[in-house]
Amino acid sequence: MRQLGHGARIALIWLVVTTIGMVLVAVFLAPILPPGNGSKQASGQRFDNEVLLLVSVAITAMIIVYFAYTLVVFRERDPKAAADGPSIRGHAGIQTTWVVGTTIIVLFLAAFGTYELLGGAGGGQGSNPVFVPSASAATLQPNGKPLQVQVIAQQWQFTFRYPSEGGFESASFVLPVDQEVELHVTSLDVVHSFWVPALGLKADANPGVDNIAYITPKHIGPVKIHCAELCGLFHGYMFDTGRVMSQSAFKAWATAQSRFVGPVTQYLPKYGTRYLPDPAFRAG
Repeated sequence: MRQLGHGARIALIWLVVTTIGMVLVAVFLAPILPPGNGSKQASGQRFDNEVLLLVSVAITAMIIVYFAYTLVVFRERDPKAAADGPSIRGHAGIQTTWVVGTTIIVLFLAAFGTYELLGGAGGGQGSNPVFVPSASAATLQPNGKPLQVQVIAQQWQFTFRYPSEGGFESASFVLPVDQEVELHVTSLDVVHSFWVPALGLKADANPGVDNIAYITPKHIGPVKIHCAELCGLFHGYMFDTGRVMSQSAFKAWATAQSRFVGPVTQYLPKYGTRYLPDPAFRAG
């Protein structure tokens, strides 16, 4: 009965501490967790981080409460006593609870993570994506497909090609808001990584490889672009600022860009999902 009493008290204290901790995390920390809500995928990643953090709060609270209770309740109160405590050979109830509890947590997180991946996580999936995010008709082009944008990495800059807008190439990364985008990420030389933190987007750029990632921007404004793979001497300078525009503003920009670079576009090779790792071949 004494052990049952201690167990009940530990469980009650843990429940109180966990509830307070979860409320504090949900109110103050969850809204500022990365990567934010700049895109559908970023919002999903932040939700995943919130779930993982809340689970961590419960586990951390259990460990702290258990050991704190043990140190306080079962401490030796006589400072002059030098005798060791009784030997402990194990406690079947505690061991069973720990094994069952951790097993349930691991299986839950594995199932949760797999389910979240089914919606597309904003990462590159290679040339044959397994997880294609569900999209409404309102986020697709009139032809029922996502907007295609090719990301071409090279030392030490990114350029972008818009095959559905006439195939022009631009140094500016511009996307329309509330429209699903299918990114085709590749490289002309070494391995790079296209990373847009605010959009929850990160896809490796490998030479001769078409790495597909999906993104649906939710908010208009600037977005920071970085290379997240050490790619040579000036890797640290391989960053830029892109923009998310309204759909009408994007159309106007694409039309203006297509006209402006039209004389050059005609000399580009026909749009392909991958290029040889030598700029001379790409330039024709």
